[in-house]
Amino acid sequence: MYRYDQIDQTLVNERVAQFRDQTRRFLAGELSEDEFRPLRLRNGLYIQRYAPMLRVSIPYGLLSTRQLRMLAHIARTYDRSYGHFTTRQNIQYNWPALERVPDILADLASVEMHAIQTSGNCIRNITADHLAGVAPDEIADPRPYCEIIRQWATLNPEFSYLPRKFKIAVTASPADRAAVEIHDVGVRLKRGPNAQIGFEILAGGGLGRTPILGKLIRSFLPQADLLAYLEAILRVYNRHGRRDNIHKARIKILVRTLGAEEFTRQVEQEFEASREFAPRLDARDVARMRGFFAPPPYQQLNDSSPEIGSVSSGTPTFDAWLRYNTRRHKVAGYRVVLVSLKKHGEAPGDISADQMDALAQLADRVSFGMVRATHDQNLVLADVPQSALREVWHELDRLGLATANIGTLTDMICCPGLDFCSLANAGSIDVAKQIHARFDDLDYLYDLGPIEIKMSGCMNACGHHHIGHIGILGVDKHGKEWYQITIGGASSGPAALGEVIGPSVPKDQVSDTIARLLEVYVRERRGDDERFVDAVRRIGIEPFQERVYETNHSPA
Repeated sequence: MYRYDQIDQTLVNERVAQFRDQTRRFLAGELSEDEFRPLRLRNGLYIQRYAPMLRVSIPYGLLSTRQLRMLAHIARTYDRSYGHFTTRQNIQYNWPALERVPDILADLASVEMHAIQTSGNCIRNITADHLAGVAPDEIADPRPYCEIIRQWATLNPEFSYLPRKFKIAVTASPADRAAVEIHDVGVRLKRGPNAQIGFEILAGGGLGRTPILGKLIRSFLPQADLLAYLEAILRVYNRHGRRDNIHKARIKILVRTLGAEEFTRQVEQEFEASREFAPRLDARDVARMRGFFAPPPYQQLNDSSPEIGSVSSGTPTFDAWLRYNTRRHKVAGYRVVLVSLKKHGEAPGDISADQMDALAQLADRVSFGMVRATHDQNLVLADVPQSALREVWHELDRLGLATANIGTLTDMICCPGLDFCSLANAGSIDVAKQIHARFDDLDYLYDLGPIEIKMSGCMNACGHHHIGHIGILGVDKHGKEWYQITIGGASSGPAALGEVIGPSVPKDQVSDTIARLLEVYVRERRGDDERFVDAVRRIGIEPFQERVYETNHSPA
């Protein structure tokens, strides 16, 4: 992974010192709330319903065990002994005391971490495929390019006060586990005519109040031009993006208003006009950055073991975990382990300080001291020898992190909702627990096949409900919590926005509504291999609507 040099460390240390003084002045009454707000936001600090919330950056989701132990220390020392992993591969703390946040930032800086640009109208955390570097289907490891973009974007004065927040995701796999189509800019690695690496560029994606999928604006961009082209996109956005209406300020609205063709024309014009002065990626600089992401010292392991799932081990729970919570690795004899943060009855994405410490110890032992965060609010041990899988399962099971539900209905994405967020209209965590309680039979979930539930407590769509196979959006109706249901969304293969099935349902009917949707799916599916989302695309939403609203239901 990338390691800070003296310049990096000095920058982060000085940022901590600045915020410490800003916080002191605010608490002393020398800064007003309006003056302090942009300062705290630039350091990842929000004011939520009951307490401040600190969002910590985890670039492209990659953590050393030293860093994970520090996150555990922070949870235990400054919070309520847990953290919450988000869909942007970050971690959030929901209960820090304002006066102690500078101490948290200082502790983060001691392990090469920070909270810079995790909020505010700037370029946010750069995200990537959580299987980067180990996925058999990727063109090349995208993380060196993520780090290059991160360094270019951090405290870049030209793009520090954009019309609205700006999110960039990078993938090198056709499976697109980074969901690039729902980002302000999506970057896909591609091979050019001579096998050289370049990029396909998408722009104008995003969810929230107006969900839009990104548009292709460059089919192939040479490697050397990556930063120059990103600058051109951001300049066009900075120049024309709306600042008079927060709901129309994202780049997706600009792309839609101008049209993809005109937006592309302006970006290309800006790109050509500024090429003489724009940054270029030198091949030596790229090679240097790749050196930080060189493969770990893999052993030459025997790969004669049978294909996972083809032979019973005699322990059904272990076999299920192997099938659902592990993935192929590009190196023979190794396996990727997905660590489920979706134990039934627990808040999705939450992990305790004790679990973080124990997971760090396990990663030191079996996965080269590295852990990754996913877009689905889980964690990853990316480099586990197959001979250690049973040991890993035993330990994760002991920690409550081995629920064999990855990719199933209960592996849901869930924002904090009304439990914490001041913007939320309805609760999310309690609805997730309701769904866990209703669908607690893992064998039934396995029979259903892959189903992605994504849930948000408001239109800001932190839970990505628009791209869930089943999406759940909390809405407020006369002071009561109701939930709008969408079906047919997907983040890839191909990406799609879900359709609303009809009027919202009250909180106590959410799991019943899902059960009715599943009844139609089970009845209509073509063979065991047809996924829920594919069945929706084939038959449309009408059969699902009819079943949900046919009897004993009084939609508002």
